[in-house]
Amino acid sequence: MLRVGLTGGIGAGKSTVAGRLAEHGALLIDADAIAREVVEPGTPGLAAIAAEFVEGVLTEDGALDRPAMAERVFNDDAARVRLNGIMHPLVGERTGELVSGAAEDAIVVHDVPLLVENGLAPSYHLVLIVDAPVDVRVRRLTGTRGMPEVDARARIATQADEAQRRAVADVWLDNSGPQGDVEIQVDALWANRLVPFEANLRHHQAAAADERLVDPDAAWPEQARRALDRIRLVAGERAVRADHIGSTAVPGLPARDILDLQLTVPAAHDLDALTPALTDAGFPAALGVVSCVQDAVFDTQDVRHHGGADPGRPVSLWLRVEGSDDARRALLFRDWLRADADARADYARIKRELAGDSERYAEAKRAWFADVAAKAERWAAETGWTP
Repeated sequence: MLRVGLTGGIGAGKSTVAGRLAEHGALLIDADAIAREVVEPGTPGLAAIAAEFVEGVLTEDGALDRPAMAERVFNDDAARVRLNGIMHPLVGERTGELVSGAAEDAIVVHDVPLLVENGLAPSYHLVLIVDAPVDVRVRRLTGTRGMPEVDARARIATQADEAQRRAVADVWLDNSGPQGDVEIQVDALWANRLVPFEANLRHHQAAAADERLVDPDAAWPEQARRALDRIRLVAGERAVRADHIGSTAVPGLPARDILDLQLTVPAAHDLDALTPALTDAGFPAALGVVSCVQDAVFDTQDVRHHGGADPGRPVSLWLRVEGSDDARRALLFRDWLRADADARADYARIKRELAGDSERYAEAKRAWFADVAAKAERWAAETGWTP
């Protein structure tokens, strides 16, 4: 089952995207709809709100007075915390029921207005952000919803801004144009990423990756950070540290478009213990994936290798034990290459010269890293570097 988080600011067109995904066959779970459901008349949720807030929150017919409730908590942090303390467990329980009833091969899209604000992104395999410029959103809110402009801008100001949304976005859907434009984006996303991602998850297999060398991509560090956030979440206390390593972690280096990541665990028995959780999170065991300097200078003792199931973001994840030479060396080479421009240029030259010959490429890297290992160690000693 593929778990997709969908969000976007008010007026961005999230409902349009959700509807299109549902047309393709996604199981849509609407957080707002659930929030209304759990406080229908006669529910324990409504009774709890009435008991907590006592007056002014129910209509004459005994339903929740939503405008009055919204006004009451809008500028009152304490009241909002009290309301959330009632609502969040109820919404979470109902959401869990719907997810548990989904088919094994389902693509579950969870429409969550405050996904970014509540820090929920790492709990999904993929996060989709729907966006449009603020002026476009205000025009939609005033034109289609009849909302006064001052209210529209005030609502927008209380939500996450563009930078905060981009920080968690695996997929950015631009909905600034006609509705048909964003639907075309959704159609391509469904066919090229969501469907194969779900299949890879179900079969516990890593996505195929392009082995060609590419120019440095400024997006690599942010993409790695999002993947590491998911890994840390499922690893829990077994994560001593989680790092972006390899060539994609060194600014200016060409690399294959595969993120090398390293999860350091306390002991050898933690390596296999994490396999089920990592697999469920989208990082299945991947013995066949080769990675950056890994095949050149690292041994295979007390190491586990996982890949990424997402075809839109290939990942090579190495699990290593705290204090091992391999765990240290991966970080040393990364940091030394970041610091030494001459070494970085020399390594880039070798990579580019032999990029088309996979056998010679691997052998040249082995020889190069063997030659420079002593230099990297001297740099560590001279600078006082530690992992």
